[in-house]
Amino acid sequence: MAEHVYIDRIADHVGQEVLIKGWLYNRRSSKKMRFLQLRDGTGFIQAVAAAGEIPEAKFELADRLPQESSIIVRGIVRKEERAPFCGHELGLIDFDVVSESADYPISKKDHGDAFLMDNRHLWLRSYKQHTILRVRATIIKAIRDYFDDHGFVLVDSPIFTPAACEGTSTLFETRYFEQKAFLSQSGQLYQEAACMALAKTYCFGPTFRAEKSKTRRHLTEFWMVEPEVAYLDLDGDMDLAEDFLVYVVGRALEKHGAEIRERLERDIKPLENVHKPFPRISYDDAVSRIARIRDQATDPEIRQSLALEPEDDFGSPHETELTKRFDRPLMVHRYPAAVKAFYMKRDPDNRSRALCVDVLAPEGYGEIIGGGQREDSLEALLAEIDRHGLPQSAFTWFLDLRRYGSVPHAGFGLGLERTVAWICGLHHLRETIPFARTMDRLAP
Repeated sequence: MAEHVYIDRIADHVGQEVLIKGWLYNRRSSKKMRFLQLRDGTGFIQAVAAAGEIPEAKFELADRLPQESSIIVRGIVRKEERAPFCGHELGLIDFDVVSESADYPISKKDHGDAFLMDNRHLWLRSYKQHTILRVRATIIKAIRDYFDDHGFVLVDSPIFTPAACEGTSTLFETRYFEQKAFLSQSGQLYQEAACMALAKTYCFGPTFRAEKSKTRRHLTEFWMVEPEVAYLDLDGDMDLAEDFLVYVVGRALEKHGAEIRERLERDIKPLENVHKPFPRISYDDAVSRIARIRDQATDPEIRQSLALEPEDDFGSPHETELTKRFDRPLMVHRYPAAVKAFYMKRDPDNRSRALCVDVLAPEGYGEIIGGGQREDSLEALLAEIDRHGLPQSAFTWFLDLRRYGSVPHAGFGLGLERTVAWICGLHHLRETIPFARTMDRLAP
C-alpha cells in the first residue's frame, strides 16, 4: 500500500509510490494530458497524467474538478527540475475526491485588497500567503531561540492592564467586572518587575494600539517581543538589539532565502547586508542629515514631506530618507525626551534628551525596534508620571521597583509584523498576520 507523505518531504521518496492528501490548487488540461496542482499545507506539487495512464472516468473528472476540492492522490514521485513549485512531480496513478468545492470565490484573476481581506480565511491557502506565514513562523521561532539560548527567561505579561504604558490616547478600554481596564499596549512595565527577579527576561505576545491610522505600517492588534535586562545601559541595549536582529534575519534567510526571492519576488541582497556593526547616529545628527537632504531635494513634495519642527519625532518620510543613505539597519539614539514615554531615563549630559534608541529598517520599512534605558530614580519617575498627567495610583507596584533595590536597566520592543513585512518585502502589514485587525476590519 502506498505511504502517505507530506509534500515538504517528497524529495525523500523519489521513485516510490505515495499518497498525497490535500486540495486541488489549480489544474490545466490538453487533449491528451492532465495537470493537477496540489497543496497539502506543507507545500505544493504537480501531478501529471497522460490519456490511458489513469482510468478514463478519472481522466475526464480531472478536467472539470473544481478548485480547492479536497482529494487524495496516488502517484510515483519523479525528480523534475522544470516542474513548478518544488523540483519534483507525481506521475499520477489515481485519485479519490473527498469533497468537491463549488464556486470557490478566489480565482486566478486579480482581486481587490478589500475582497481578499473579506475572504482572508480562504486567501491564506494561496501560494504567496502560504510562504509568508511560514516565514513568520520561522521568525517567531528564531526570536524565541535567540533569547532562550542567551539566558533569558520567558515571563508572560498580562493582557489586561490598569493603566497606559505609552499614552492614553491609544488605549482600548474595557470593563473588568466593577473596574475599568485596558488592553495592553506593551508588556514592558511588567518585564521591568520580572528582570529585577530574574535578571534577563522577555515576553512575546499580542499588544493593542487604538491608533486611528490607516497607513500600511499600522495594525490595531500586533505581536511584540520585549526583552528587559537588569544592570544594562543604553550602549548595552543597542548591542543586544543589533546582535538579536542579525540573528533573526540570518535564520530567516537560511531557511527561506530561496522562497523569499522566488515566491515573493523580493530582492534579498539588502537582507544579506544585515550584519554588524549597524551605523549609530544621534537624533541631532539625524536632524542635520534630514535638513541637508531637504535642502538638496528639487521635488517640492519631498521638501514638504521632510519639514520638521524643532524637537519633533520623525515620521515615515524622515525615516525613509535617512535609511536610504545606509546599506543596513540604522540606529538613531537620544531622541527628545518630550516625545518619548514617561519611563525613559534622561541623558545626564543633556537632560532634554532620552537614553533611547530606534532601529530603522532600510527600504522604507521604518522603525522595527524601539527601546532604551529606563528611569531608575524614584523621584525622577514620579516627576515624569505627573508631567504626563498619569495617575500615580495605577503605578504603585511599578514605583515599588524603584523603592526596593533599584538598578539601571534597559530593554526594547520589536514589532513582529513590521519585521515580517521587511524580511518578506511586503507593502502592507495586513499580509503579515493571519487575520489582520485594522480601524475598519474586525472580521473574519
